[in-house]
Amino acid sequence: MEALELAKKIVTILDGKKALDIRLLQVEDLTVLADYFVIASGGSSTQVGALTDEVDFQLGKAGIEPLRIEGAKTRSWVLLDYGAVVVHIFYPEMREFYDLERMWADARQLPLDFLENE
Repeated sequence: MEALELAKKIVTILDGKKALDIRLLQVEDLTVLADYFVIASGGSSTQVGALTDEVDFQLGKAGIEPLRIEGAKTRSWVLLDYGAVVVHIFYPEMREFYDLERMWADARQLPLDFLENE
């Protein structure tokens, strides 16, 4: 699966589980860490965990496993690393504190017009 296709699939999974404020950033020209960042929030630590579990479960069914998952125990900022796509799922206060959107302000934010409810 191509990186953009994977990123869009992740966005769709998160949207289906009612993630808040989803962003898809193209960072391939800015870093070697990944081609895309998916950033989203959960309204509670429980929702952050549920979003994390759902992405992991749905992609696992397709044979796609993360290289690593960090922060799953604290559920304040969970990172799922799929190589070319890195997923950041935040508790809102942590997202505001770390402000990845500002840190990666030079990244291209891709439209989410492929989502059904957009």
